[in-house]
Formats: sequence, C-alpha cells, structure tokens
Amino acid sequence: MKTTVKNLDNKEVGSIDLLDAVFGVTPRRDILTRTINWQLAKRRSGNHKTKQIGEITGTGKKPWAQKGTGRARQGSLRSPQFRKGAVIFGPVVRDHAHDLPKKVRALALRMALASKQQDGKLIVLDSAKLDNHKTKALAEKFGNLGLVSALIIDGANLDENFAKAARNIPHIDVLPEQGANVYDILRRDVLVLTTNAVEQLQERLK
Repeated sequence: MKTTVKNLDNKEVGSIDLLDAVFGVTPRRDILTRTINWQLAKRRSGNHKTKQIGEITGTGKKPWAQKGTGRARQGSLRSPQFRKGAVIFGPVVRDHAHDLPKKVRALALRMALASKQQDGKLIVLDSAKLDNHKTKALAEKFGNLGLVSALIIDGANLDENFAKAARNIPHIDVLPEQGANVYDILRRDVLVLTTNAVEQLQERLK
C-alpha cells in the first residue's frame, strides 16, 4: 500500500510503499494486551518490602504464661497482633518480569503499527531534523501537522536539535527506530514515522 510523505511544514513531498506484512496485519487485542503487560511488568522495580517475624528486633521470650492469666495465649511480642510486630504475607523484594516469546513480541509490534495505519493515525515525514533546538519553532510545526499527542520515531540516529526541541513539549515522545515498542505506540494518539524509520522497521519486521 502507498501512503503520502509530508515534511514538517505539512506539505506533500512524495509517497512511500508500506508492506502489507507489517502495516496490513489485523490487530488482536489479546496479543497487544499480553505484550503491554510484559513491558510494564519488566518496568516494575519490585523493591517493596515488609518485615517478616524473623526480621523484627525484639525478645524471643514468651510474653506471659500459657494458662492461668485469663488472657489470650501468646508466643512472641514480635507477632502481628502487637504494635511494631511482623506483617504476615506482606510483599517481599522480587522480580515481576516474565517471559514472552520473541515471535509474539514482533507480531504485537506489527499489529500496533497496523492499528495506527488502519485508524488513519499514521503520518510519514521525509525527515525529523531542525537547524536549531528552539522548542517554540517546533511546536508551531506540530500545530500545522495537528499533533497534540504523538510518538515520533526516527532512524537509528536521532537529530540532536529535534530531540532537544521536542523534549519540553507535553504529550510528544521521540524515539529511535530500535526503541519502537507497543506500549509507547498505543499510549499516544498519532504515530509519526520518518521514511528512514519506515525502511528500518520494515526490514526488521517483514
């Protein structure tokens, strides 16, 4: 399929072929959900922690006799019934990451790209380069393109001026091609690809 190529001034400068094997697949909610959950699970630090009874500082002596006091039986002042006692079944430091096959991850990335194409939320730019790193000038160009919430993916090497200028614009993310991922594509309304990014993604995913 063919799509129009624009420049940052929102003028048509040509067209590019999009592979059906990458941009023409049918999106599946279950595959996309699995991949997003996998991404977010990897991101979790897992450093939440409560003290088990063996980690509480305190005596190991039995608080009072088992029988005869009229009180409930107790074996330790470090038990969860007491103030500053242990937490039963509390969280411990652990890794939340889990495995997901590479083929599923690649399929999900193709589906995310295809969903933007099919929803009419894909824009292809000839390049993402600026002569200076002024945010105001780039914000005006984004206004001409109608970009409010967008992910912009360029080739392997980002233009430093473009990346700096876009850094302070809310709801705009800029990534190199190798950083393209399902979560960031779907969390923004519009996906913007440079022709360089399209070629590299198609070579990687075809």
